[in-house]
Amino acid sequence: MLEINNVSKIYGEGHSQVVALQGVSLKVTQGDFIAIMGPSGSGKSTLLNIIGCLDNLSEGQVVFDGQRIDILNENELVSVRRGRIAYIFQQFHLIPSLNALENVLLPIMFSGIKKNGAGQQAAMDMLRRVGLENRATHKPSELSGGEQQRIAIARALVSNPMLILADEPTGNLDQKTGKQILGLLEELNNDGHTIVMVTHDLEIAKHASQIIVLEDGSIVNRMSSQAEKEQTEE
Repeated sequence: MLEINNVSKIYGEGHSQVVALQGVSLKVTQGDFIAIMGPSGSGKSTLLNIIGCLDNLSEGQVVFDGQRIDILNENELVSVRRGRIAYIFQQFHLIPSLNALENVLLPIMFSGIKKNGAGQQAAMDMLRRVGLENRATHKPSELSGGEQQRIAIARALVSNPMLILADEPTGNLDQKTGKQILGLLEELNNDGHTIVMVTHDLEIAKHASQIIVLEDGSIVNRMSSQAEKEQTEE
């Protein structure tokens, strides 16, 4: 599904240059659940943004669904993202003036499909999938943090994307609610959804099937979460 080949990202020029990524290579196959972890400034979010067509790279190649996307213009990138790549953010990014159902409908509307009965039903099905069909008419200010994140997940799923990118999806949640969201992500992965998640927390990363560790913009370790669990237990 996704190949990242020797990707580097450099911000600035001359003495003010900052190397965010350096020679990163990674393959993601259908059904993977990959956690990218590392300390602040290690390049985690930069890598996720490059995968999601939200940032340009300085060197290397990115191939998504058989197409090299690092050479596309902005209009072409929008076409790649639309309906195929979905983001789940730490900050939720729900529209305050819209209710839960309307927020979930947004990707359908942006894809050019009118807000018809089929679209409404798809959005309601996603709310039901995350256990919030009874909150469909509530606005974000009337929902808890965990409920808002579940709305954001429903919004990500409604267009049936090939790839779900999650950037610190439990970062603004308490421990109990965070575990519920991670459980939901695991459930989605078990249903066949491909997920790449950024986190700085090893305990959260262990919910993925594979862990990629970044330091100073380079991959310094790759492991299965099962192996990491066994090491911790020892």
